Amino acid sequence: MSTLTHSDFQFPGQKAVYHGKVRDVYTLENDLLVMVASDRISAFDVVLPKGIPHKGQVLNQMAEHFLTATEDIVPNWRQACPDPVVTVGKRAEAFKVEMVIRGYMSGHAARTYATGERLLCGVRMPDGLKESDVFPEAIITPTTKEALGAHDEDISREEILRQGIVSEPDYLQLEAYTRALFAKGQEMASERGLILVDTKYEFGKLASGQIVLIDEIHTPDSSRYFLAEGYAERQASGEAQQQLSKEFVRQFLMANGFQGKESQQIPELTDAWAQSVSDRYIHLFELVTGKAFVPTDRTDIAQRIQTNVERFLSSVTHG
Repeated sequence: MSTLTHSDFQFPGQKAVYHGKVRDVYTLENDLLVMVASDRISAFDVVLPKGIPHKGQVLNQMAEHFLTATEDIVPNWRQACPDPVVTVGKRAEAFKVEMVIRGYMSGHAARTYATGERLLCGVRMPDGLKESDVFPEAIITPTTKEALGAHDEDISREEILRQGIVSEPDYLQLEAYTRALFAKGQEMASERGLILVDTKYEFGKLASGQIVLIDEIHTPDSSRYFLAEGYAERQASGEAQQQLSKEFVRQFLMANGFQGKESQQIPELTDAWAQSVSDRYIHLFELVTGKAFVPTDRTDIAQRIQTNVERFLSSVTHG
């Protein structure tokens, strides 16, 4: 099945393009951005050499679902989705940090905790916790936002302010927005029988100075979910939680000797593996949003995107 793993569009008024790990961002005149969600998948900050069918559509439409649901809490950059894998919105100057928030001991936090370390990004984690336990209060553990190919690094609030990466008033606003979005995300997850475990948010500043939410939110690429049913029983018995996230991709890679370190080889990724990842993404989309996933036509993905974006831009120009 065809996948979109690279894009090279020329849109009207185009000034620049940035190819990220998963998304390709086209900057147009009038401070417009066209964000194309590819079918690429990354793990351990490495883009894997195999596209995942429908992944871009899953991410883009899930992000649209949550951006719409939270725009009364935090303003966001999105203006329209003219194609199932495209979002068009206002250009914002991105803050050089990602705001990671964790409600439960899982993933990177659990791996850090298991080494005996109790400090994560300057935040102290209480003693006596085991993997997948809930934190007394959600903790914010920011990372630096690095260029493609470089690893994002853990960083503390104190270090962000000391280095002047973000001003104190802006950073306090980012923290407040992060907690409000996470609370809404947890509420929406609970309504679907899920637990939003941890997630990350990215913010930017418009030319007007307004802080807005940018990029995706609450998708399997940026978030981790548990099934709520049986959570307490599994914790009590020491069983692993039923997890819904990209973690299964990381687990597969780790089981095959790859963690993104130098000299490690990415294991062979078969078509069957890619299809199984696609199935998991679609299943998660339907679980999280409560909507049926309707696959879009993939006969000529690039031409479809070009046509849909041009039609939208023409309607904006002449509307």
